[in-house]
Amino acid sequence: MTYQSSPEFRALCMDIEKAVGRKIQTPYDFDFLVTCLWEHNRCVISTSTLKRLWGYIPSTMSPRRSTLDLLSRFIGYKDWNDYIQDMEKRLEVQSSSFTGKGIHATDLQIGDCIEVTWLPNRRCIFRYLGEHHFIVEYAEHSKLREGDTFDAVMFTVCHPMYIDHLSRDNMPSTSYVAGKKNGLITVRKIQL
Repeated sequence: MTYQSSPEFRALCMDIEKAVGRKIQTPYDFDFLVTCLWEHNRCVISTSTLKRLWGYIPSTMSPRRSTLDLLSRFIGYKDWNDYIQDMEKRLEVQSSSFTGKGIHATDLQIGDCIEVTWLPNRRCIFRYLGEHHFIVEYAEHSKLREGDTFDAVMFTVCHPMYIDHLSRDNMPSTSYVAGKKNGLITVRKIQL
């Protein structure tokens, strides 16, 4: 992984862009940032250095520690280490395992039907076709339509429903998420 793609460095770039109120993506933006850095810290980082840091021009060189310190000071931190320590404190955990009431595709037999609901007033019934593949048998107030097919691994209450390879008629397949904010409200196996 290059330093430009490291999550910490990307977060620093986004925080700097937020501080100056614009995305840094054109030659004019880099000149603007050089001026902002000079006015705030009274020190110079060259336009070409900033372009390399933001990935505007290719580079395999890692930034100097003094450059990272200066950029961190620009947004109110003592140095790069202070920025990293604060970032760890202010970010909540981004990954975790989860459990919940639901249905896993491996627990289904071909022909089994499940009903899922989510807000606001969405309801669908899916029939299991085998190998994580489903067909929509019924859709109420949903962007999914009867006859759509898709792949899914599991349906869990209080978690979003992620489906892949959603196919409809001759349209290219896509991915879809339902209940993104509040998750699924109910998940149950039913008889049709």
